[in-house]
Amino acid sequence: MAREIPDLLAAVRTGTGKGAARQARREGYVPGIVYGDGKEPSPINLNYNYLLKRLRQGRFLQTLFNLKVDGGEEVHVICRGVQRDVVKDLPTHVDFMRVGDESRINLFIHVEFVNHEASPGLKRGGTLTVVRSEVELEVTAGDIPDHITVDLTGKVIGDVIHIDDVALPKGAKPTIARNFVIANIAAPSGLVAAEE
Repeated sequence: MAREIPDLLAAVRTGTGKGAARQARREGYVPGIVYGDGKEPSPINLNYNYLLKRLRQGRFLQTLFNLKVDGGEEVHVICRGVQRDVVKDLPTHVDFMRVGDESRINLFIHVEFVNHEASPGLKRGGTLTVVRSEVELEVTAGDIPDHITVDLTGKVIGDVIHIDDVALPKGAKPTIARNFVIANIAAPSGLVAAEE
């Protein structure tokens, strides 16, 4: 269930501060910083179009990347923030955190619902109301799940699906200590009106 670690290409950025960052943006790059793991922060540049394409693929903040810096080492990183232009909503700076394969990190993981056709409640016209499409889990960096799966088999109108009802991947645990709701099967609006 763990996803393959995608590569992320970057170049070393010479100089720091606003002037160097503006220069990088003029040259078609997005400035960034890589920090953590007890090492000095290192400034990097990412190609603007390359980064934009990655951001539009989705789940950028939930993905562990193998960062390849020109002339430098490969390191596993996770994105901790993307600053965007206030008007254009385009990336202006990216923060990455170095992580070891055994590091435990908190990430929002996508929730996938399967077996809609095996749910009597949905067959009768009920609606799947998704309360949380993503759940924050504490996971091991080397074993980040692509998604968690909720099986709707046998679910009837009125059923509520909690986090404890879901089989989480090995080593993953919710960051919230309570048994929160992920989704429920609601009655169709016609049925609710008839009962009233």
